[in-house]
Amino acid sequence: MSGPRSQLIMPANRTDMLTKAPSYGADALVFDLEDSVPLDEKSKARALAREFIGKHKTNSAIYVRVNAVRTGMLEEDLKAVAVDGLAGIKLPKTESAEEIHRVDAMLADLERERGLAHGSIGIGPTLESAKGVWFVYEIVSASPRIQSVMPGTAQDADLQTDLGYASTAGNNEVLYYIRSRVLLAARAAGVAHVLDGVYANIRDPEGLRICCEAARRLGYRGKQVIHPNQIETVNRIFTPTARERTPVRDRAE
Repeated sequence: MSGPRSQLIMPANRTDMLTKAPSYGADALVFDLEDSVPLDEKSKARALAREFIGKHKTNSAIYVRVNAVRTGMLEEDLKAVAVDGLAGIKLPKTESAEEIHRVDAMLADLERERGLAHGSIGIGPTLESAKGVWFVYEIVSASPRIQSVMPGTAQDADLQTDLGYASTAGNNEVLYYIRSRVLLAARAAGVAHVLDGVYANIRDPEGLRICCEAARRLGYRGKQVIHPNQIETVNRIFTPTARERTPVRDRAE
């Protein structure tokens, strides 16, 4: 079992949140340039994300959620944050292998220009539509940069709107299928780290627990969180057992 159990995502235009971020205890930090940042704050968010990657790179695994390929903002995002200390990008609303190929090529160019090791910046696609979930194997097989994958299971978010299923903390039939399909495709493609999407109700710790346990039983490795008060529950539930930490070849049967 590898990869961060908890990934705390926060708006990259909020200096106060970025300053405090490493103190909250999340395994990884995600600076958001996408949905939580208004259009007129994108430039500020890019600059702050770059600044705080440099400030926090020695004590935190840092990712940046960029804007989707089709927004036309991705190139500026990558130019701003593809620097030493960036572990990877989170690519929202991914729907095709072609999008991954495009991002891979852009990152390769930036790594070469900036003297970074080739392939040092990973890609973590987020699947937020029926099309993204349907083509998950092609997406996660598209590049060796793929570090993880996450279905957008948050309540009332894009994937739920696209499919029209009822929201639930646990595994209704549709969520069970989505999570299972994404997990199976990721494992078949050799991607070990599969993350569950955020649980949006930060005042419902019992719902968060149920949601985490449902994903954990399926084989998920962690969860993205939107508030520090969710971190302890996520870390506890997704902590690997001793058996899971032992390579299969070394296990005594």
